[in-house]
Amino acid sequence: MKLLFLLSTILFYLSVSAQTDSSKNLIDTATLESVTVTAFGTQSKWEDAPAAVAVINQQQLQRFDNKTLVPVLNTIAGVRMEERSPGSYRLSIRGSVLRSPFGIRNIKVYWNDIPLTDAGGNTYLNLVDISQVQSIEVIKGPASSMYGANTGGAVLLKSDPSLVNRKNIFTAGIEGGSYNLLNEQTGWNHQSGKLSFNIQQSHLQDDGYRQQSALRKDAFKADVKWTINNKEQLSALLFYTDLHYETPGGITLQQYDSLPKLARQPTATLPGAVQQHAGVYNKTGFAGFSLKSFFNNTWSNTTSVTVNHTGFTNPFITNYEHRDELNYGARTVFEFDKSVFKWLTGAEWQQNVSHINDYENNDGIKSSLMLDDDVHVQQYFLFTQLNVQVSRFTVQAGVSANQQQLKYNRVSDSVYNYWQHQNTKILAAPRLSLLYKLTNNNSLYGIIAKGFSPPTLAEVRPSTNQFYNLQPEYGWNFEAGFKGSLLQNRLLFDASVYSFKLKHAIVQQTDSTGADYFVNAGSTKENGIEIWLDARIIQNNTSFIRNFSVTNSFSYQPYKFSNYISGTKNYNGNHLTGVSKNIDVVTLDVNTATGIYLNANATFTSSIPLTDANNIYAVNYKLLQLKLGCKTRFNKTIINLFAGIDNLLNEKYSLGDDLNAAGNRYFNIAPARNYFAGVLVSAGN
Repeated sequence: MKLLFLLSTILFYLSVSAQTDSSKNLIDTATLESVTVTAFGTQSKWEDAPAAVAVINQQQLQRFDNKTLVPVLNTIAGVRMEERSPGSYRLSIRGSVLRSPFGIRNIKVYWNDIPLTDAGGNTYLNLVDISQVQSIEVIKGPASSMYGANTGGAVLLKSDPSLVNRKNIFTAGIEGGSYNLLNEQTGWNHQSGKLSFNIQQSHLQDDGYRQQSALRKDAFKADVKWTINNKEQLSALLFYTDLHYETPGGITLQQYDSLPKLARQPTATLPGAVQQHAGVYNKTGFAGFSLKSFFNNTWSNTTSVTVNHTGFTNPFITNYEHRDELNYGARTVFEFDKSVFKWLTGAEWQQNVSHINDYENNDGIKSSLMLDDDVHVQQYFLFTQLNVQVSRFTVQAGVSANQQQLKYNRVSDSVYNYWQHQNTKILAAPRLSLLYKLTNNNSLYGIIAKGFSPPTLAEVRPSTNQFYNLQPEYGWNFEAGFKGSLLQNRLLFDASVYSFKLKHAIVQQTDSTGADYFVNAGSTKENGIEIWLDARIIQNNTSFIRNFSVTNSFSYQPYKFSNYISGTKNYNGNHLTGVSKNIDVVTLDVNTATGIYLNANATFTSSIPLTDANNIYAVNYKLLQLKLGCKTRFNKTIINLFAGIDNLLNEKYSLGDDLNAAGNRYFNIAPARNYFAGVLVSAGN
């Protein structure tokens, strides 16, 4: 609390010593309806987009501690991002956490329209630093018509090096906090004639709040845009990330209640996480290039090519795995744009080549070779989509044809040393969306879409080190919604109801060693309601309080298994594992004429079933997060000084549970009350 008192004193001094109008142009007063949505090839206002899409702008990305996307994405209704330990994330849209032992499943991620998800279905979202992104669009529900394999939706990351009436902007920031947190970023934006670029560097380290939970990440990113002539524009996205995070593993309820900071403990037959130095080392270099060509006033094409390499090392309880991954691919989209009629058609192709070695883990040191596997995954799809606007109606109709080919060879096995194949073909994944504008600011929309998701490489070859022949998930989503604004744009809203029936659902299981594997569980019934409200209570450029807004995101997800029999056990009618029935998030934002601002998040999460049998639940919890800061301008320099508290109520909760865990090791405790403070500086001409 002394830290907060000191910060408050500094904030007061800065606010009165800076110019009286120092907050002008420092506060983003733009409302959401002025934001352009690009999902499904649209270039429309949020309320005119015929899709269930949420937009996070740069101001919202900076609402909390500037080190993680977790509190940012969790403000979106239907979206849940979990953190089992620093750097170990899971992201789900509408319950896709069901099959996520870690990372991302059932979701396709793009960065500047370049695929970040590889051919094997894996996305290393933890390689992306929050400072490298300017905005995010989240598509909720199947988006296979333009984005390929997904049932949960798609995430579109955006960054743009272009500047408006400025040649250079230099940024720097540093942040410290509990658990020896150190978060540092620097950046340079430059624009000269036809060339603009952005170069960023960041370093993040954290000792973690449990045993064996430290994190270190170094990241470098470059965005380049070159306008070759009035008909061609070349863009490049380059990044390199060196990431290491320790993995403490789950603990039992008894340990959670008595010694929650413990890492996974040794047993009579297996060592613990500390002894085995359990963790992940990921070194990834990524290069993506995109060329946009305008043939005439109506025809254009955007083609991108990507290549990236990942060196992935994972000391685990039972083994020491090293993966050498090479990914490359291409995407092309032809666009015909004629006033109220737009046609997009194209293709995307990706290839993953992985060489996987598993060794014995001798106290964190790799020992004798156990397995040597070569795995190749190829995935491609063709798509076409029409966007038509007639009077008050907007129609989107699209379809894709998809195929995934996987082959593997266990080189270390003298008997089965030959290539084996698994093929997945989805002939058609259609999507139809209709939006009707009731007024200039309010719209009704409806969506019918088929989504599918083949098993990822991490599920075909999970940590049991065996290969599994799994069927792809697929299902139809039916959705209706009402969105827009009232009271002269003082109240923004989006309310939707949906019904998604998933077939061949892939469910996580664990064996006696704690290794994950997966099975097709039959079908699920995922009906839900999402409500988002944004009340702009004060918007006044002359009063002391310039902006005062409150938002509420509510998700109702009473998902159930509708057909799931495993051996002699019948789970029909049970609640879906890992999915909370109710999540309610309230945010509050206040900006003043002196530059002082306050951001607050309050989250309520209901209990979560941790087993398919629904006999173990994680209890509900309430989370309160606060950030207090001050933005001041001195000539051409903007200084943003801030501090905050995470988990103000000191709630005891698990943010990222291990589902169906062997040995009843379900829980990964989240940090208790903790603090952070820092400064961001921006200067330029």
